[in-house]
Amino acid sequence: MPSAYDQLTEHLKDLHNLNMAYWLLQWDQNTLMPPGGGTARAAQMATLQRIRHEQLISDRTARLLEAAEQEVDTSDFDSIPASMIRVARSDYDYAAALPTDFVAEYANVTANAFETWRRAKAENNYAAFVPALRHIMELKLREAELRGYTDHPYDVFLSHWERGLTTNQVRAIFDAHRPALVELVAAVSAVQERVDDSILHQPFDIALQRQLSQRVSTAYGFDYDQWATMHTAPHPFCLQIAVDDIRLTTRFVEDFFNPAFFATLHETGHGLHGHGFAKEIDGTFLSDMDNYSHAVAESQSRTWENLVGRSRAFWEWALPVVRDYFPGQFAHTTPEQMYKAVNKARPQFIRVEADELTYNLHIMLRFEVELALVDGTVNLEDAPELWNSKFDEYFGITPPTDAQGILQDVHWSMGGMGAFVGYALGNLLSVQYFNAALRAHPAIPDEIARGQFDTLRDWLTENIYQHGRKYNADELTHRITGEGIQSRDYVAYLQSKFTDVYSL
Repeated sequence: MPSAYDQLTEHLKDLHNLNMAYWLLQWDQNTLMPPGGGTARAAQMATLQRIRHEQLISDRTARLLEAAEQEVDTSDFDSIPASMIRVARSDYDYAAALPTDFVAEYANVTANAFETWRRAKAENNYAAFVPALRHIMELKLREAELRGYTDHPYDVFLSHWERGLTTNQVRAIFDAHRPALVELVAAVSAVQERVDDSILHQPFDIALQRQLSQRVSTAYGFDYDQWATMHTAPHPFCLQIAVDDIRLTTRFVEDFFNPAFFATLHETGHGLHGHGFAKEIDGTFLSDMDNYSHAVAESQSRTWENLVGRSRAFWEWALPVVRDYFPGQFAHTTPEQMYKAVNKARPQFIRVEADELTYNLHIMLRFEVELALVDGTVNLEDAPELWNSKFDEYFGITPPTDAQGILQDVHWSMGGMGAFVGYALGNLLSVQYFNAALRAHPAIPDEIARGQFDTLRDWLTENIYQHGRKYNADELTHRITGEGIQSRDYVAYLQSKFTDVYSL
């Protein structure tokens, strides 16, 4: 007879597979599904979520967990069996707080809301999105009551993305580096003319953009013949269905180089992360990327997008590659000019196109707006006014349309309140981890300048990727750096980089 642990892992594999089927439906909804399929898709996704939730919180799961906990030495924190049981226990306790009917309703409402958001954004019609958003907010607040909280209902929103993270902790982290960001943004804004990025605003054939993006993604380590695909989506994302099934999406703009190129590098970082999971945990409960630390996941997309893709070393190698596809546009451009152009820092409306310097301010804005909605200090109908006033406060500009303002992100339609915080924390962690990689391998920048990315990728695989979700963000960060999440390294990185780029 199989051991209790073996029975548990087989049971958990079924739950994992249901989750992957759910994400395949969502991937299809974003890429290939015809517009009329939204209502049926919502019902399909709700059914999968209901079945998975019922099985996760079932008596069978509870019995198998208890038996496996008696059978396996769970004190061996690093072992796969101990980690499997620890993570499964955490997920079981977390899921058991919600009734299955609530989970199914939530899946149905958010799937329908995605289609509502997509139309509202296309039509620049925030009012059309309000009823769906109100329903989602009601469900999120109901979830907070079901789960319970000590200080703030927003703690529950955060816990979906970073188990145990609190609103007060986020406030402290943001408060610690906001003044330095504001000061540096002001210094850069005073000398904007020192950096010219006009070479990035030219006609760029979309078919050639796709070929270029795939070539650089392949150089990073993607294999589009064996385990990776590329499609377009309204909002770029990457899904790991399995170690050898990575679904990358991006978006293309005909007259701007950055959106497709850097979105692809960003999502390639997510894909390398998912592909780097140890084979022993592929298809198990330890490989559910959507239940992974959002901060750690984002640290990897930002590493490959920014710390590599916007580095001076990278453009020593990449500019000749780019010229293969766009010789006319970059015939007279030097690597130094390209490096400075892709690092031009200025306030702009769209978060996913924001530079490194201003990016975390976009997240702080969303954090404050979400708190106001949760606290009830602003009505949903008035949220665009709050968004615009905060935008003017942070950036000195006001979005001309809601499509470029409060409607720009997909996250709220999917119930993703609290998700944005992970992007900012991911920026902080990316530098902490990258600095650790440089201490271990000081020659990494020289290798990047030659188009060699193996050393960095192998270090990340050994220290981060292979573990799947064995560790939460705090545990993993202490293992790698000896301390928890902090903003000190990120601020120092930005100050050094932009002092150099702008000759401050």
